[in-house]
Amino acid sequence: MATTADKYTRFDAADYLDGIDDAAAYLQIALEESTDDPTAVPRALGVIARSRNMSELARRVGMSRDGLYKALSAEGNPTWST
Repeated sequence: MATTADKYTRFDAADYLDGIDDAAAYLQIALEESTDDPTAVPRALGVIARSRNMSELARRVGMSRDGLYKALSAEGNPTWST
């Protein structure tokens, strides 16, 4: 049983994507789920980006780090140009 002294951390799938194969499998699952949840793919892309180097990715695509985080968040609304 949990006590008030217990500390919990928020689960982040990005912590468990160790390579390109993990990222590809994660994205494949998101694509399969996207018929029921249109936010599945953008959220998965955000998780994959966080598992890599978000700052480097933002630089490579010509966006700010914060802009990329926002575009790939659950609240974001990325377009194909993003």
